Amino acid sequence: MPQLNKGGKYVFGLSAISNRREILFPAETLEQYPVQKEGRIIIFTGSKITGGFCVTSKQLLGQSKLKHILDDCPALSQYTIDEGEFVRYKGRGYTWLHISQNGVVRLPENTMRYLILSCGDILMSIKSSDIAFTMGARGPLMDKVHSYPGHIKEYRVTCCGQ
Repeated sequence: MPQLNKGGKYVFGLSAISNRREILFPAETLEQYPVQKEGRIIIFTGSKITGGFCVTSKQLLGQSKLKHILDDCPALSQYTIDEGEFVRYKGRGYTWLHISQNGVVRLPENTMRYLILSCGDILMSIKSSDIAFTMGARGPLMDKVHSYPGHIKEYRVTCCGQ
């Protein structure tokens, strides 16, 4: 897992959004954050600078000091909102998505619009906290990815699901 600068963020890999709006999370990310075990993930909007979205699971969120998000947003915690439909809570948007056991997620069109993402975009899988990782889309960290002298593995969904 490359660290882009001394004391800086770690990037597990890069993931491309396919023309079917699917994204494959890096294997190393899923080892550290086994969010695919539940079959559903919770995503929330990333920072204004990095964009993209953060990824967690109901279990990871429910065992953290951020459990109040699930308590205060029952439509999210009970999955009664439509998949990919965002609810606003304290300045961020939250939703849920299905995830395959091998880490493939399909982003509904409305989710792509909400997150200002497009097919073909490359996202960085960033180690963020003990409860979530970030799929960042832009900003200074992406600039460091482009100038990184080593190799950062890229993940793409193939026509057969991975």
